[in-house]
Formats: sequence, structure tokens, C-alpha cells
Amino acid sequence: MDETNSKRKETACDLFIQFVHSEVKNVKKWIIAAILLVLIIVGISIKVYMTAMGPVKAAEENAIKLAGNKVQFSEVKDFHIYNGLEIVNVIEGKNKQGKNIIVWIPEKTKQVLVKNASSGLTREEAIQKLLEEKNPEKIMSVRLGMEKNIPLWEIYYRSKDNLINYYYVHFETGEWLKQIENL
Repeated sequence: MDETNSKRKETACDLFIQFVHSEVKNVKKWIIAAILLVLIIVGISIKVYMTAMGPVKAAEENAIKLAGNKVQFSEVKDFHIYNGLEIVNVIEGKNKQGKNIIVWIPEKTKQVLVKNASSGLTREEAIQKLLEEKNPEKIMSVRLGMEKNIPLWEIYYRSKDNLINYYYVHFETGEWLKQIENL
């Protein structure tokens, strides 16, 4: 009788151990599956981002090439595409002499306009012009652009009622050009 009970105990222990091992294997499979899923999602996200940035990168390369006829960059600090009345590529960087420069290239005419950054308002000075006339709740972005061949600062901000507003300041003179309010 003792021998039968002993065998049952061994069998019960063996069954329990087998059960635990199979559960551990299942947990390992789920962990591996979750890690693979995360890696696939990250990979797809990177691919989507790279595909989306392709046209911007191509526009940047073309703009730098066009600007190369008028200025040689030692460093490109920023590139963006301004979408106002017209599409304008804007490059901020340093020339070979180490001076900060800004280049505007309208998409249609491809006429390259180069200015020393020191010949116009800084970002902070443009913001100050806005603050002298308006009371923004939050400034969302400040960027260089061009409309009707006039280099400008576009300031996008939200008012107290969370309405969207745009304020445009002449790059060189600092005078107000236009504003779009309460969108």
C-alpha cells in the first residue's frame, strides 16, 4: 500500500512539474511573440518615417545645390519648406567665411536670395515685435518664409480663446506685414 501511495505521489509531483514546465514554455513563447511584434512595429514606423521624409530630403538637397551657385555652405543648420502664398525653400547655415546666412528659394522661379542673418531680425526680435502688439497665450512656431519676394518671419500663435493666429513681420525692417486672426 505504501508503495502505491508513493507512486501516486511521484506521479502527482511529476505531473505538477510537467505542468509548470509547459506553462513556463508558454510564457516564454508569449514574451518572444510580444518582442517580435514590438520590433515589427518599430521597423514599420521607421520605414514610414523614412518614406515620408524622402521628398523633404530631396527638396533640401536640390535647394542646397541651387544655392551653391551663389553661396558655399560650410554648415547647414536648418532647412524647411514654407507654404504661404507660394512654396519657398528656406536654408539657414554658415558660409565658408563663417557668417550666418539665410537662403530663400521660391519653388516656381528658383531665384536664389541670400542674406546675412545679421542683416535682419533674429527670431527673438520677431517675437518681441509680436509681443509689442499682441498678447498671445502660446507661441506655437516661428519660422522664416517669403511672400511676394519679401523675406519674412511667420509667427503662429494661439490666443486666449485657443484660436489660431498668424503674424507676419518683415525680415529686414521688422515692420508688420499682415496678420491672420481668429481661425
